[in-house]
This record gives sequence, C-alpha cells and structure tokens, in this order.
Amino acid sequence: MNNNVKFMTTTALMTALLCILGPFSIPIGPVPISLTNFAIYIIMYVVGTKRGTVAYLLYLALGFAGLPVFSGFQGGPAKVVGPTGGYLIGFIPMAIVCGLVFKNHYKNIVLCVVTMEAATWIAYIMGSLWLSFQTHMTIPAAFAAGVFPFALEDFAKMVIAGIVGPVLVKALAPLALTGDHTKVAA
Repeated sequence: MNNNVKFMTTTALMTALLCILGPFSIPIGPVPISLTNFAIYIIMYVVGTKRGTVAYLLYLALGFAGLPVFSGFQGGPAKVVGPTGGYLIGFIPMAIVCGLVFKNHYKNIVLCVVTMEAATWIAYIMGSLWLSFQTHMTIPAAFAAGVFPFALEDFAKMVIAGIVGPVLVKALAPLALTGDHTKVAA
C-alpha cells in the first residue's frame, strides 16, 4: 500500500475512533468522565506519534466545526474555548509524549503506564489552569473539580491501555497499518 494512502487511511480510522468514543461521557461536575484520553492512549500505541497526533487534531477540528464529537455529544468553538477546553488542548502534548515513548518501548507496560500518567498530568495542568481562568475558581479548586475525581479512573484507563496496546500492535502489525514501532513486533 502506498505510504500516503496508508497514512491517510489509518489517520482517518483513528479520527473516526475518537469521534465514536469521545462523545460518551458521564457528567460529574464541570469536567465529565470521558473515553477521549483512553482512545488517545490506544491510538498512540497503534499508529504512533505522527498519525495519532494528526488524528487527534482532526478530531479537534471536527468538534470545533460543530460536529457533536466531544463529551456529551457536544461540539462547536464554545466547547474548545470553554471551561474544559484546556483539557482538550492539553491532550495534544499528552498524545505526543505518549507516542514518542510508545514508539520504542511499547512492550514495556510499566514504562508506558508511567509515561501515560506523566503525560496526562500535562493535560491536567493545562486543563485546570484554563478551568480556573474560565470559571474564576482558585487553582486548587480547579484541580479539585477537574483532576482529583478522575485520577483513579484515568489510572485504570492507563493500565488497560498498557495491557491492550501491545496486544493490538502485535495483532495489527501483519496488516501494515500500524506505526513504525511494529517493524520490530512483526
């Protein structure tokens, strides 16, 4: 398969995965529990940094344009610049950091889970600072609303992704649709 076609196909598939999983959420306050970060972790395992980040940026663009792909089946600019927009933007560096580590170490579950935890703190910090600014909460109150209710549940997503990710890489490697790291796995 032509590399450009492979890039476009896998990127579109990963964007679709985000659009399917991203809207499902449980509202528990100003920041809902969503599957977006879990989808990002899995995508970074499967297609790597470049295609995974482009897929997430396309997902953001679709949501910004108004498609109901964000948590709670919402979309539009107000969601991106609103109180939870900092988390959506924070997922960009989170994805990049995960992808860079997964590329060479995707089989090391402990390292990958530690990386996901550290990278997720980038999104937590960016999101909480933006939540604080948008809602006039103190920064500790924003962390209490936007991070602490999610820490355990997000860690569970990381552990599941750390277990499932390498399995998906190995299973999809023969199809030649996965990231560069699968040349080692095949």
